[in-house]
Amino acid sequence: MEQYSQHLLTIEGRKKLKLEGVQHVGSFDEKEITLDTNMGFLRLKGEGMHITHLNLDEGSLVVEGFINGLEYMEGRTTKGSKRAKGLMNRLLK
Repeated sequence: MEQYSQHLLTIEGRKKLKLEGVQHVGSFDEKEITLDTNMGFLRLKGEGMHITHLNLDEGSLVVEGFINGLEYMEGRTTKGSKRAKGLMNRLLK
């Protein structure tokens, strides 16, 4: 996983979210946005959400709309599958 210099998340009045460290946007609509970040899988939930800025080369994203919640999930990707486990874990099953 490529690392960016920082992971920074800012929410302004639950109406604007700025995020640095974005690696991939999986899916998005007005109610949910899924992302891979340099700190793991992130799911944003809200109403009327729109991506107003996205630059994957810099790892930056801006979302506007009403933010209801956000959730980081370890071991997941935007493709919906769990990340590959280490070789030893797979062999010892």
